[in-house]
Amino acid sequence: MLIIPAIDLIKGECVRLYQGREEEKTVFSSSPLETARNWQEKGAKLIHIVDLDGAFSGSPQNLSTVMRIVQELSISIELGGGIRTSAMARSILSSGVDRVILGTIAFIEPMQVKALCQEFPGRISVGIDTRDGKIAIHGWKDTTQGQALEFCQQIADWGVRNIIFTDIRTDGTLQGPNIEAIKTLIHDINIPLIASGGVSSMDDLRKLAELEILGLEGVIVGKAVYTGDVDLREAVRLYQNHQPESRSN
Repeated sequence: MLIIPAIDLIKGECVRLYQGREEEKTVFSSSPLETARNWQEKGAKLIHIVDLDGAFSGSPQNLSTVMRIVQELSISIELGGGIRTSAMARSILSSGVDRVILGTIAFIEPMQVKALCQEFPGRISVGIDTRDGKIAIHGWKDTTQGQALEFCQQIADWGVRNIIFTDIRTDGTLQGPNIEAIKTLIHDINIPLIASGGVSSMDDLRKLAELEILGLEGVIVGKAVYTGDVDLREAVRLYQNHQPESRSN
């Protein structure tokens, strides 16, 4: 199970939000590059970066920061947040980012994302963020009537690398992941799943590791690695028993 540290960016700083609320922001570092280097030194093989300014505004706003990380690190980088056109996705993938995470565009322009999956095999992830079971889009500001399971079943044949599933109610809370929701979803889909939101301890990671046999590919850990509630080096040692593919050229 891949242990994936998260870097959420607002105005070039590493932050964490509480349940995705822009007004409930904690700044953990003013140097995302140093943070990324730290995660690499502690054994991470993939870093999950979200451009929150991009998610809120509709187009990426922190690409210069992301590109510095891509250039300086040797491990894989995935990026989400405001990537809502095929042209933007292509541009980012051609710049050295290994994978893009598409959320809003996957829901409102599904054929574009299906085409991107065919054009960039293995490099397109779809982010499904839910609030009380409903899919949230546009930086979590709008909630649709779509259900996560139904949507996953609709995109099953697109060639998506994986689904990144976030329960917004647990995100940034350090109250534990929604294990039952993750288990229910993973049981009924045939796409690898990465869980995100709420991880607060090594015990949470142990519980999630039990789902690996069902198809849980990895876990994104955010606030807990900044606060020290999860020791990234130890988490990688204990739970990371496979690695993502090497960086695309």
